[in-house]
Amino acid sequence: CGPCQTFKPTMKELASEGYNIEFIDVDQDNNAAVEYNVRSVPTTVIMENGKEIDRLVGAQTKKKVVEVLSWKDHLKYQTTIT
Repeated sequence: CGPCQTFKPTMKELASEGYNIEFIDVDQDNNAAVEYNVRSVPTTVIMENGKEIDRLVGAQTKKKVVEVLSWKDHLKYQTTIT
């Protein structure tokens, strides 16, 4: 989708900065969409110890994502579903 393609470079940049990011294409892995209850894309699911602690829906600015991750400074894992 258009918003996914716009947002993916932002998330790749964050991954290059050391954030643990997994990209999942829900068109290729429909089970992930069900497992993470994704209703629209892109969706960023923020997880800690295997449990969702927050989520962002839609393309976000890098500043917004960093703000959320900084607020959750105990972040262990993040999954982006596009």
